[in-house]
Amino acid sequence: MKSRSGTGGLVYSTESGRMCPDCRQPLAQCACKLAQPRPAGDGIVRVSRETKGRGGKAVTLVKGLALDEGALAVLGKQLRAACGSGGTVKDGVIEVQGDHCERVIAMLLAQGRMVKRAGG
Repeated sequence: MKSRSGTGGLVYSTESGRMCPDCRQPLAQCACKLAQPRPAGDGIVRVSRETKGRGGKAVTLVKGLALDEGALAVLGKQLRAACGSGGTVKDGVIEVQGDHCERVIAMLLAQGRMVKRAGG
């Protein structure tokens, strides 16, 4: 029988939802995630189109933004509204449903960001 780690392997609680396996706090209040700064990157925002794992549906991805979670969510909402589409923000990447690369690039350039088209 395999032994569990010292944390007990708790990943979900019915009271608080998903739990961090390292600090045993709810993910929204995770101390280890808050302590780790997001990598700054090279200052270039990369916009690409991807269909992998989405049943052939195209999604526009925006990566490389050096923003905190709140500012990233606000920018994601602005981009989705400009494209008239849905989407989400996951792990520092903004996803906009559909192929809206040109529209997203134009909006980011208008905000004064350095933008590159990534992928094909």
